[in-house]
Amino acid sequence: MHMTAELTLYPFNADYLPPIKGFIDFLNGIDGLQVATHATCTIISGDDQLIFDTLRDGLRWCSQQHGKVVLVSKLLPQHG
Repeated sequence: MHMTAELTLYPFNADYLPPIKGFIDFLNGIDGLQVATHATCTIISGDDQLIFDTLRDGLRWCSQQHGKVVLVSKLLPQHG
């Protein structure tokens, strides 16, 4: 099933831009994932399993690289 997710990352860090840019770079490196970056969020689209794997791996990567973060996501499954 195809899915779209709207993502917003909130680093617990006074220097918040490097974690956000790093997370977006991480997303852009995933094969098969469509990524659109906007001023307040990033929207990703692809196979639902790819979306869930990317959220898990991206959150893990970001917290290991930059410490505590909050990732807010809205998921929209697209049938047919």
